[in-house]
Formats: sequence, structure tokens, C-alpha cells
Amino acid sequence: MKVAIIHDWLVTDAGAEKVLRAILDLYPDADIFSLVDFLTPKDRERVLDGKYAKSSFIQKLPFANPHFRNYLPLFPLAIESFKLGKYDLLISSSWAVAKGVKTHEKQLHICYCHTPIRYAWDLYDEYTKNLKQPKKFFVQQSLNAIRKWDLSTLKRVNYFIANSNFVKERIQRIYNRDAQVIYPPVAVEKFTLSQEKEDFYLSASRLVPYKKTQLIVEAFNAMPNKKLIVIGDGPEYDAIAKTAKANITLLGYQEEAVLINYMQKAKAFVYAAVEDFGIVPIEAMACGTPVIALDEGGTHETVEDGRNGIHFQEQRAEAIIEAIERFEESTFDAKAIAQSVASYGTQRFKDELYNFIKEKTKQ
Repeated sequence: MKVAIIHDWLVTDAGAEKVLRAILDLYPDADIFSLVDFLTPKDRERVLDGKYAKSSFIQKLPFANPHFRNYLPLFPLAIESFKLGKYDLLISSSWAVAKGVKTHEKQLHICYCHTPIRYAWDLYDEYTKNLKQPKKFFVQQSLNAIRKWDLSTLKRVNYFIANSNFVKERIQRIYNRDAQVIYPPVAVEKFTLSQEKEDFYLSASRLVPYKKTQLIVEAFNAMPNKKLIVIGDGPEYDAIAKTAKANITLLGYQEEAVLINYMQKAKAFVYAAVEDFGIVPIEAMACGTPVIALDEGGTHETVEDGRNGIHFQEQRAEAIIEAIERFEESTFDAKAIAQSVASYGTQRFKDELYNFIKEKTKQ
């Protein structure tokens, strides 16, 4: 089969790119398509094995790097501009518009759906509530148009794969389509067990609003006797740095080896986002580190209260504080925590995806 892999955009090495890399390991001769490809040389080597994606016209628009998201109204036109008629199998890795590529009846299109477009559906109100007119009007009109286009492309997808039961429910609710759940690949073999823990808490993520790192910092500001280390960079870094008190250390972006070291030593990992799946909490647990997380989204499925972590029910600083107090009254077995996530490995993902595609290509 001639295979094309369609990925929304390539600008960093994050969770979706780990999925993409695993798909490329299965289909190393596949051609890659993406709205833009602005990977750094180091990320390109990790994600694409040094290859380049075939990008859309957005790549060449003014200030596209790093402001390509400002061209959101053009995303449908851009993704539909790819000429994919010669391919037998299309695999889209989609959290925005990748699933909307044009297809014909002789092609098999399998969409690995990280989520239906967040800002057009579940996070529509959050993305628009603080905007001022007239910008708010134009953003709402653009997102409404994206919604209509998103639904109009559903017939182009033969089969959906969801990255969690949480996303499976979204696909059913928004698209009225069923989906097979295949959890993303997690490099649990890299994040190795350590039973020696130190007296600090850890949080690590991109510092963007929906990750709620600011909320975690707020909680620890109210607990000056507890130490928090934050790893990650992003648009909220400066604002978080201004509010963080002396018991909180911001390390910014760190290489994977440094992240692993801190994950292994932390007494617990704190995470407050509503995630579609959430790879980073799994990595922490693979190190034998319990996770204190919101009981919603992906962490509802992967964090088991009292076994490998502690849940809190609301995105409030008070709820995080109460969860930490409960954690400190509990006892956890680092080895049992690591074993609880051992099945999320990369090879498991490849095997499940390969078998799914093999079954569908026979039909």
C-alpha cells in the first residue's frame, strides 16, 4: 500500500508527535503532510527521523512562524489543498483539521483522533469569553464556520480511533460516530522506577492556560512549608514567575534526562489539567511516583485513587490543597505504582494500531 500520514502541524515534540513517530515506525516509507513544519533540527530528528513533511500554503504566509494559528480560518482550505489521490491508506493524527483531508471511495482513511477540535467544541466558551468586540465577533464567526466544516468532513473518515474513553465519548457526542480506543504510546522503558523519594512535589507541562499550572502554584503559595518544582515553558511562564513564592522553583524547559531525574525523585507529581489522555502523568507513575490529579478526562482513567495516586474533584486551589493533605496521610508502594502503568508502552501501541489497520484493510 502507498501510505500518507496527515498531522495537523509540526512545531514541537509533544504527545501527539510521539504518536506520529510510532506511526512512522510502522510505515517508514509513508509520506507526511502537515499544515506547517517548523520543527527544530533536534525535534525533527526525534519526531521525523530527519525527514520533512509536505506543508500547505500556510507555511509561506507572512509571520507564519510562529503565528500560524492566526490563520485558523484558512485551515480547512489548507488541509483540503493536499493532493492525496494516489495513496491507498490515509492515517490522520488529528486534534484540529487533519481528519478533513479530501479522499475518494477507493481509499481507506483511519483517523487517530486526539480530540475533536477543542476550541470549536468543548472549549468554545473558554476561548471566547474574555475577548473584546469586535475581535470576539470575528473569532466566534470563524469558530462557527470551523464547526460546520468539521461536521461536513465526517464522511471522509472510514474509522475513528480515540486516544482514551474520554475522547471516545466526545467523538460519539459531537460526531455521532463510534471509535476504537487505543491509548497513546508512553516510553515507560525510559522513565524507570526509583524508590528513593525526596521532599518536593513536581509539576511539568507546557505553561498554557488549560494546563492550570497557575492553579497549582496558587495552591502551593498557600502552603509555604511544601516545596514545588515546576518544569516547562510557555506563554504563562512570566505571569507564574511573578506570583510564585519562595517555596516554588521554576526551571523552565528541561531536556528529557533532567525531567526523568526529577520525576524519579519527587514525592508526588501534581497535575490539574483536563487532558484527553495525559502522557506526562503516566511517565511520572512509571518512575514509581504517585500522581495527584483531577478526576476528569484522561487522568480519571489512568490515575486510581489510593493505588497510584490521589484524585481531586474540582479545578480549585482548595481542592488541590485538600488532595495533598490526603496524600500526606497515605502510603504508596513505588514498585506497585510503576507496575500499574507498565502496559502503556510504545510497542503495545504499535501492535494494537497495526492489528487494527490490518483488520480494516482486509474488509
